[in-house]
Amino acid sequence: MNAIELLKQDHERVKDMLNKLTETGERAVKTRTELLEKIEQEISLHTRIEEEVLYPALRQEGDKEEVKMTHEAKEEHRAVDDLVLPDLLKTDVGSLEFSGRAKVLKELMEHHIEEEESEMFPMCEKTFDAKRLEEMGQQMADLKKSLKKAS
Repeated sequence: MNAIELLKQDHERVKDMLNKLTETGERAVKTRTELLEKIEQEISLHTRIEEEVLYPALRQEGDKEEVKMTHEAKEEHRAVDDLVLPDLLKTDVGSLEFSGRAKVLKELMEHHIEEEESEMFPMCEKTFDAKRLEEMGQQMADLKKSLKKAS
């Protein structure tokens, strides 16, 4: 599987879980807890494979615009990983506050996904040939597998 296909599959999985999470009510404590745990793991894995495989390749082989885009995407990751997600994890899953924070996470992720899929991924397809995208896809799959084993 090539890198873009793998990342798009991750995006679909995360969007689906975020939709389910934001559709839950305050009484769905168990469901919210389980979904949040899965979302945290998926986002963490996805961030790592992008930042360790895709972004360095784009910075090395891309033009100025692609390099700039990797820095912006990394900042979006940081906002989610360091601010929004930790706050959500500390929030009572049975509260209205949780509902609000979950919605903010969903909106941030949707924005990030939209930018990657409409801007970054097409740039990747121009910058890298099919063989290189397959190699990166394999690297990403291998990294995900080793990270899952370690956790």
